[in-house]
Amino acid sequence: MNGSILVIGVGNEYRSDDGLGILAAREIRRRNIPGVDVVEQNGEGASLIDAWEKYDRVIIVDALDSGAASGDVHRLDAASKRIPAHLVHYSSHAFGVVEAIELARQLHSLPHVLLLYGIEGKQFDAGPGLTDAVLRSMPDMLSWIESELKRMRTHPSEAHT
Repeated sequence: MNGSILVIGVGNEYRSDDGLGILAAREIRRRNIPGVDVVEQNGEGASLIDAWEKYDRVIIVDALDSGAASGDVHRLDAASKRIPAHLVHYSSHAFGVVEAIELARQLHSLPHVLLLYGIEGKQFDAGPGLTDAVLRSMPDMLSWIESELKRMRTHPSEAHT
């Protein structure tokens, strides 16, 4: 396994709030945190599994559409529990993030640590730019992710549930 930590930003920056994961990945990359690799993905499940296969610590960032209030931040420990099906209603892929995680779980190929961070989106139609609710929540989510990354680097064997 790769000793680095992988952050995967998922989404489409040309579908409003669906761009959250991509924009978050770019911000995390800009912060240049040692030992952290960052990739951008469109959310296609097989590509996600390929991206994380050499890592034992992974954070996925994606916009969510579960029906909760716009701007709500979610953190799920996907390595130890199933992702609730109601959490992700929006996906442009039939085989997306949740399906990739659950398939990898059945194949016993999940990373040791797999966290899903997301912000509840409001607008997923064509067009660039995040909605105000998502923009307001993004600094807090990024701060939590950065703290999580620092803990992972300091204590690599802990899952931080």
